[in-house]
Parts: sequence; C-alpha cells; structure tokens
Amino acid sequence: MKITAHCAGGFAGLTEHYQVDTAALRNGPCIEALLASLDYLPQPPAVPVGADIGRWQITLDNGLQQHTVAFAEDGSAAAEPWQSLLAQLRASA
Repeated sequence: MKITAHCAGGFAGLTEHYQVDTAALRNGPCIEALLASLDYLPQPPAVPVGADIGRWQITLDNGLQQHTVAFAEDGSAAAEPWQSLLAQLRASA
C-alpha cells in the first residue's frame, strides 16, 4: 500500500511529508494491520483553535482504491488512531 502524508501548520509553519510503500518497509505489515483497524468514514471537519496545530492530509492507495483522510493533530479522540499511524511513519523515516 502506498501512503502519502503531509502536514502543514504547527509551530513556525513547519511541514512534514512522508511517502512510503508498505511493501518496502520492515514494519509494513504492522502499518497495514493498523490501517485495517481504522475507520475511514468521512468525519465532519474539525475546526481546531490555535495556529500551532498541525493539519494532516493522508492518502492511502492500495492499487485498487484511493482514500484521503484529513485531521488536526490536536490531541482529540478523533485524531488518536491516526497518531498511531504517524508514529509508525515517523519511525520508518
């Protein structure tokens, strides 16, 4: 599965960007298992308060389907499952 994750905002307007193929990662099966457990249903967009909050856009592409999720890295319950994915992506970088 190909994953593209991009964050804009946050402190000083810093950005983060990851582009990975889980087939090429040692922890790829763990990432795919995590993604299988996440709910991809569209959520109403949150309007986080504060310029220091990063706003993520993650695109998942399994070769047959493509799905994009957007969320704010604000510590909310809605963002929590995606934080686990970000931790995996950061560890694989």
